[in-house]
Amino acid sequence: MVELTPGERNTLIQVEERTRTVSRGAVLLREHDRMDELFVVREGMMMAYVLLDDGSRQIVRFLFPGDIFALSALVYRGSPDTVVALSTAVLSVIDRPTIARLSEEHPRLLCLLLVLNQIERVAATDRMAGLGRTSARARVATLLLDLRNRMRRADMDIDAIFPLRLTQEEIGDATGLTAVHVNRMLRQLEEDGMIARESGRVVIRDEAALARETNYVDRYNKLDLGWLPPGR
Repeated sequence: MVELTPGERNTLIQVEERTRTVSRGAVLLREHDRMDELFVVREGMMMAYVLLDDGSRQIVRFLFPGDIFALSALVYRGSPDTVVALSTAVLSVIDRPTIARLSEEHPRLLCLLLVLNQIERVAATDRMAGLGRTSARARVATLLLDLRNRMRRADMDIDAIFPLRLTQEEIGDATGLTAVHVNRMLRQLEEDGMIARESGRVVIRDEAALARETNYVDRYNKLDLGWLPPGR
């Protein structure tokens, strides 16, 4: 995104020294829990969801290494969603005083936190629009491309093949579909030669065709960061 100065890199190392390990299936935060810290995923995969009035679950975000979450801790005391580990995960834990210190000592780092927050906000808007305006097949195809691209940012060895790590129920809760409907859409994408599934992995066989099925936009592209203050 930007080239950090040695001072910024050293500061990030210090900021991320405090860590917490969360076991697979464990709840880190529950909706409305008091929240005084924000987190950076270092290892593993997590998800954030909200419970709807009818008791169903809407997954609002999957979290991968490098993702920052619970930034709302800077504004609210209560967590807006529930965050659960989908695998054993290692998190860096950052408290409010540390963020306040960053604002004084390294304003560009704080600005980059705001940039990441806005990228996620726009991506969330994309997901909401997709739930209301696109077909079931497009929703599933969009999720597959998004998962692959986000995993690849943490692991550049990932290309056409990536581990899915999600059940069909979880895919359904992220796309507003039943598990049965998800299974049908995945089979259709396979039958049309766009993907294959093997041993818990997805193989993208025709990325151009898969992209045409989706409303996916990679919000990490075409950033305008010329306004950032100089690094220290």
